[in-house]
Amino acid sequence: MFSRAFRVRSNTAIKGSDRRKLRTDVAAAFPNLSAEQLTEFIPNKEELNVIKIYSHKGEAITVYMNNRNPILFEIEKALYPTVYTLWVYPDLLPAFSTWPPVLQKLAGGADLMLPGVVVPSSGFPQVERGTLCAVTLLGNRAPVAVAVATMSTAEMLAAGMKGKGFAVLHTYMDHLWEYGDKSYPPTLAPLVTDSAEKESAEDEEEMEGKEPVISFSTDPLQHVDVGDLSLKGRDSCTILLGKEELDENRAAETAEDANTEVQQEAEDSRTPQEQMDALFNQCFFHALKCKVKKSDLPLLTSTFLRSHMFSCCPAGQQLDIKKSSYKKFSKFLQCMQHQKILQVKELNKGVESIVEVDWKHPDIKAFAVPEGFSSASAGQDSKSEDREKVYHAPEIIPLYGVSTKMIPLFQESGHRKGSILSSSEVRNIIINYVKTNELVDETNKNFVKVNAILCDCLLDKSEQDEISKLKWDDLLSRCLERLQPLHQVTFFGQEPIVRKGNIEAIDITIAQRSSNKKVTIIKNLELYGLDPQCVANILQQKVQASATITPVPGTKDRVQVQIQGNQIHHLAKMLLEEYQLPRKYIQGLEKAPKLGRRK
Repeated sequence: MFSRAFRVRSNTAIKGSDRRKLRTDVAAAFPNLSAEQLTEFIPNKEELNVIKIYSHKGEAITVYMNNRNPILFEIEKALYPTVYTLWVYPDLLPAFSTWPPVLQKLAGGADLMLPGVVVPSSGFPQVERGTLCAVTLLGNRAPVAVAVATMSTAEMLAAGMKGKGFAVLHTYMDHLWEYGDKSYPPTLAPLVTDSAEKESAEDEEEMEGKEPVISFSTDPLQHVDVGDLSLKGRDSCTILLGKEELDENRAAETAEDANTEVQQEAEDSRTPQEQMDALFNQCFFHALKCKVKKSDLPLLTSTFLRSHMFSCCPAGQQLDIKKSSYKKFSKFLQCMQHQKILQVKELNKGVESIVEVDWKHPDIKAFAVPEGFSSASAGQDSKSEDREKVYHAPEIIPLYGVSTKMIPLFQESGHRKGSILSSSEVRNIIINYVKTNELVDETNKNFVKVNAILCDCLLDKSEQDEISKLKWDDLLSRCLERLQPLHQVTFFGQEPIVRKGNIEAIDITIAQRSSNKKVTIIKNLELYGLDPQCVANILQQKVQASATITPVPGTKDRVQVQIQGNQIHHLAKMLLEEYQLPRKYIQGLEKAPKLGRRK
């Protein structure tokens, strides 16, 4: 839920009556808290704040803060503790343990599968479906995740510890944790309940002197080191660990073997998420082995997904990153980069490209192209080529950031410097501010009276003594002009990207070359998810003129398309009609040659 960034809508202090109500709600939600613990948890005098946020899916969530740390979050009137709270009260919820390498996948948005749950010798706590639970790492009682059980304890055991066991809501290292002081989990010794576990604990203490063990000391990534994990199982980086004989101190080294064993046992009963992970891995290695050439690099990640991986998808199946454990294609590529299969860089701001591929990597060399793609699918390949040419114009939304000068105008609504708002949100905040402060002019409701805050925020120094009223439209336009411009770009099948400033338009210019020859130059295609090399190839075929890719003068990594002649008519048809890009994002179309004249 918090694996992706959320947006803060308001931030207000909790006062006396609200504080008492919150304490009552906490007591009802967590009855095992003593009166003393309850008073310590919801103190009488310390500053408490309530923050209203929207998740990346648009869900309204309430977060309660104490001493800069989120302590609770509320969804649909249900209260959930954060990891900061569970570190103080580790026994607040029934706890289930998993292997340390699994944490990174949980923090990335994956749910906890039953093969990854460690079965203790004393047995599982007894829970029902829907019970709120804590997730700990083997060897440390400090919870690292808050989750809801999708099965009862009896159902988990009856299912042979296969399938999804817990829907994860919040984890250590996610964006909610980052909103606090970013402290690390404490080291809490496991509760030793019987003699067998005592002996095991003693053995672990002896091992500490011989081999390094995963700990929570200083480095936040020290206990989630997955450097030795491999994708040779090609069933995604979701680590399906569940063999109790796997040694805790060598979990990272032997995760691959456990993953393979679990896969063989549950091959016919994989969850839809596991099947989508496997499909992404298959198409990824297929594309690298058969579709991408060294000359194609650097290659836009969006082009790699749309033009190469989609064409490797078997008939009757469809790639959908949101149905995988990765949730975002960038997370999938990060996982592959961690395996040193490829290297991804941000060559342009907010636009990632694959810059290097290790074609000698064992996983690529060992990959076998599925039957039906090798020889008997020439017709299918031609259909795939048609499919890979499909382009979806990105959705572009202008946004606004609260600047330092505008803080006094927006702080009443709970916003602070850097808060990101849409134009409609800005409009509603300004309207509410004017009505709350009774600034609508009594004689003419089309005007707004300028108070001290509006004067400082919206008027220039030369205007402050002259203007006492503003029209509504003028008020709103002045406000938008003084906010920091931002924009959000959403490419097909990918998560939204927020960038600073206004998006640069696709720039089309005509330049003069030797012998009075003209060339058409196109820049900024990458910002709209268009591969410059692909555009150059299509234009070259359409107009039968030479097209090349050249570096943009004065830049290091940006490129432009250059094609002989004035080709703006063809470009306009391609960008506006075929690619469905709005005209306002294309600059230079007016330079097209006039009809009836050849240039």
